[in-house]
Amino acid sequence: MSPDKLVYMANQIGKFFASQGEEAAVPAIADHLVKFWDPRMRQAILAHLAEGGRGLDPVVQKAVEHLPA
Repeated sequence: MSPDKLVYMANQIGKFFASQGEEAAVPAIADHLVKFWDPRMRQAILAHLAEGGRGLDPVVQKAVEHLPA
């Protein structure tokens, strides 16, 4: 899956949790990615973040930073 598609999907998840406020949204987004994303997808979004994370919304970027490596 392309990084652009993963960024789009992650940002959509972030928009869903945004109403909870950043403090609650960050762990909720990370939890969702762990529960519902294939490990290869998580590794790809982590690699994208390591390359700068272009396109990730700030709250989503924080959530991705909390994913296990």
